[in-house]
Amino acid sequence: MNRLVIFLIAAIAIALPLSLLAGRVWVDPASTPNAAAILMELRLPRGLLALVVGAGLGAAGAAMQGYLRNPLADPGLFGIAPGAALGAVLSLWLGLGTALLLPAFALAGAAGAMALLALIAGRTGGIALFTLAGMMLASLAGALSSLIISFAPNAFAMSEIVTWLMGALTDRSWNDVSLAAPLTALGIACLAMAGRGLDALTLGEAAARSLGVEPARLQFWLIAGVGLTVGAGVAVAGIIGFVGLIVPHLVRPLTDRRPSSLLGPSALAGALLVLLADCLCRILPLVTELRLGIALSLLGAPFFLALLLKMRRELA
Repeated sequence: MNRLVIFLIAAIAIALPLSLLAGRVWVDPASTPNAAAILMELRLPRGLLALVVGAGLGAAGAAMQGYLRNPLADPGLFGIAPGAALGAVLSLWLGLGTALLLPAFALAGAAGAMALLALIAGRTGGIALFTLAGMMLASLAGALSSLIISFAPNAFAMSEIVTWLMGALTDRSWNDVSLAAPLTALGIACLAMAGRGLDALTLGEAAARSLGVEPARLQFWLIAGVGLTVGAGVAVAGIIGFVGLIVPHLVRPLTDRRPSSLLGPSALAGALLVLLADCLCRILPLVTELRLGIALSLLGAPFFLALLLKMRRELA
């Protein structure tokens, strides 16, 4: 466990400085004109934001898979990510997609989805009702986003909305880092508070209750943690999928498989995955830069299929 954490931290410490040099134009600090400005104002905020977004999604995915006891669970299942996306789409549709208002609308959408999820699921803490409520909210938010896109006032607004929904870290600044980092850190802390309850839940709902786990309190920490981490990520980067699904599976065999033990390594592995994927998007020789959300979907879809085939073999 400790070796895994040390390895991931070391990998990030190596990958981050190298990522500052990589791009459509490779930067040589000794000879590239304005190298310091490029590194400090463009590359470093983007790299740090990749770490922040990836860490939040990785931790949220690990917590969700532990809570639902379902290896196919993903942060988008709770409806919080679609809710945040709905808020951002609404801001773009209204012509308020500024660097300040767009994240604010996205965070408001995530907060609204969190409140509705807690309201619908109630105080009973039942996992089945909680999951169905999240799926309903995700479906509703997706439908409303599509409705808003169909009513876009012009082709430019529609293009802007669709492009943003693809997810990317292009042209991000220190303001985005200062917005996402504290919210993500607070969200991961909330998920850590749910760790003991998630461990007990592996024995079953009845056993968890007998061990003193309060379902309503566990739900509160989980909703708050997933809402903050996923909402912050969507607010600054758009929809970034599959990270929360892939990362826990990669690190789980290297831990004791307890959900609480999986949160930290999943956060670190998620940060490393998004950072490397963003570097790949920058260096590919394409006419326009590949969107990060598309790149991770192209990576995640085959992984998801391989996971389904593995589960099918195990059940056969």
